[in-house]
Amino acid sequence: MRTLVIATRNKGKVKEIKAIFSDLNVDIIDLNNFKDIPEIYEDGETFEANALKKAREVYGILKLPVLSDDSGLEVEFLNNQPGVLSARFAGEPTNFANNNAKLLKLLENVPDVSRKARFRCVVVFKTEEKEEIAEGICSGKIIEQLRGTGGFGYDPLFIPDGFNLTFAEMPQELKNKISHRAQALNKIKPFIVHFFNKI
Repeated sequence: MRTLVIATRNKGKVKEIKAIFSDLNVDIIDLNNFKDIPEIYEDGETFEANALKKAREVYGILKLPVLSDDSGLEVEFLNNQPGVLSARFAGEPTNFANNNAKLLKLLENVPDVSRKARFRCVVVFKTEEKEEIAEGICSGKIIEQLRGTGGFGYDPLFIPDGFNLTFAEMPQELKNKISHRAQALNKIKPFIVHFFNKI
């Protein structure tokens, strides 16, 4: 059974993962296929802790190979906030627009040179025998107003180093080459290929 479960209900994230793994001969499904699995509360203090928790809980229920990730934005001026609280930065329930509004408010009148930020992503591939972990980082800066309609989360505010476009303005193919998630997924991909080649 060549099935890989993505431990998320975030459709934007699933779309990115499926695009990056489009060359894998694997059936990729996500938690939207399993309505009975409860929401997994991300209470870890690091991205790695949250990714491991999601992978272990979903694997424990489904007994299928699981890919999980936790990712977020770290803004230098804000002492690397929002960090692991990126999705819940403006409180519960998760709301991207409110998160972006809060970030802009906290960076009001902060000069361009002090708006450095980075997206960080940790992915975990969990099977019965192993847990493989990989990390990706994409550095850039936070701009002063939303730009673009693609992507999700903080994408309309983040311009990666070496580019003039926000993640939300970029073609999906370009973002999927340089993003934090793309870097982490490409590092973990060989382990996934090796696992499914054994089946």
